[in-house]
Amino acid sequence: MRTRDLLQTLSDLGAKPSHRDRILRAWLKAKPLDSGPRNQPAENYLPLTVRQALPQLQQALQGLARVEAEHPGGDDSARLLVKLEDGQTVESVLLPKEGVCVSTQVGCAVGCTFCMTGQSGLLRQLDSSEILAQVVLARSRRPLRRVVFMGMGEPSHNLEQVMEAITMLGTLGGLGHKDLVFSSVGDPRIFERLAQGPVKPALALSLHSTRPELRQALLPRATPMDPAQLVEAAEHYARLTGNPIQYQWTLLAGINDTDEELEGIVRLLKGKYAMLNFIPYNSNEGLGYQRPEGEAVAELTRRLNRQGILTRIRNSAGQEVDGGCGQLRARSLAEDGSHPMRFKKPRQAE
Repeated sequence: MRTRDLLQTLSDLGAKPSHRDRILRAWLKAKPLDSGPRNQPAENYLPLTVRQALPQLQQALQGLARVEAEHPGGDDSARLLVKLEDGQTVESVLLPKEGVCVSTQVGCAVGCTFCMTGQSGLLRQLDSSEILAQVVLARSRRPLRRVVFMGMGEPSHNLEQVMEAITMLGTLGGLGHKDLVFSSVGDPRIFERLAQGPVKPALALSLHSTRPELRQALLPRATPMDPAQLVEAAEHYARLTGNPIQYQWTLLAGINDTDEELEGIVRLLKGKYAMLNFIPYNSNEGLGYQRPEGEAVAELTRRLNRQGILTRIRNSAGQEVDGGCGQLRARSLAEDGSHPMRFKKPRQAE
């Protein structure tokens, strides 16, 4: 059931906007659809026609996304392989500290050479209802106060559906603007579009290199904006919203962990309203990249912090189960024989 179909169904049943919002609020908080404020019974505030249809609506919403497999991590995280209504699968991650990372597409068109999701290309867009259903699944398992749109897919390539989900979570889902994090490789459209809605999410940008030629090699179908242009546009958005930019940097041993890159990071980010997250590579068999040694990562982090660049190490959830970057989906498809694992030869960066 798409979001627009749900809204139309409620309208056809005679639900007024206040009735609709109560039902949506209950769903987004993983409560029964007839839940109301201060435990009031549904007959006190919902029309009879709406109440009679709630069991069928509840069933339809539950069918949007179901947990196919769950893989707990040692850091209070868990990777979920989520089956959608049409049988396609995506990944969600229950994060430590009451967060969830959700997918926005089945597959991805960017083709990052270090990411398993990008190996299959884009298969289809997710409707906002399917994105929201991943949040509901997370809330049915644990308390939730942060949603990161950083799973499978590139949110800027499904912009309207992602923004619809963000608006609903920020208005009816009980989440603050800064607790909704839009992650992107960078697209000129997002810097204007994200600021236009009633909910203005925090922004995370996948940078990965300060060298235009290397970034293009690692992210072959990302926007042609070079790193300096991305940082300039992102800084404007950060100052406009009051939320610092979170720059994501997947560390690839011998590729983007060099002294030249550290100098570039200082040049681009010094004085900016931002923080840098180093993500040591979550090794994918067959993709040709290696994870840097732990002490080397720690030293890079110390050097940047001494230069005034707020830098943190953020390990990707799923290390114990080889569950990062679309691996759960790829392994599931390989195991059931529906899609053999195929790996592209990584492009060599100069």
